[in-house]
Amino acid sequence: MADSSFDIVSKVDHQEVANALNTAAKEIATRYDFKGVGASLEFSGQDKVLIKANSEERALAVLDVFQTWLVKRKVSLKHLDYGNDDKKPTPRLSGKEYRLEVGLKEGISQDVAKKIGKIIRDEGPKSVKSQIQGDELRVTSKSRDDLQAVQQLLNAKELETALQYTNRR
Repeated sequence: MADSSFDIVSKVDHQEVANALNTAAKEIATRYDFKGVGASLEFSGQDKVLIKANSEERALAVLDVFQTWLVKRKVSLKHLDYGNDDKKPTPRLSGKEYRLEVGLKEGISQDVAKKIGKIIRDEGPKSVKSQIQGDELRVTSKSRDDLQAVQQLLNAKELETALQYTNRR
């Protein structure tokens, strides 16, 4: 019997992000607490979202509305990149308004891929092998039950990257 396999990837559903952004922008335009504060939300390039408001608190409130709609659209918040090391958004003053640029992360970095491979080697079933292929991992085994055990193991771990399992064979 041939080996079974699946790929571990981290991809953003851009259509769902666009839907969440459009819905959040409509909500911001109609909500009373955002009237007169210059709050806006828009795409800035392919993988960046630009948030503007006249105060730091309002910019963070716009981000909160956007995150709420991302969760409702089943897009993981782990895909958001705030551009700093402490994983917290910090709006910057630009003229008379505060700006917050939030990036969208895709792909599994080499460090995270190595960490996932180590978890699979140390805690997973012994018949399972993992291989890094660019920004994704291929996991193979003779037993499909072992592959499902690896998926459950990785879902239980708290990793800094959102994972999806594709290309099951």
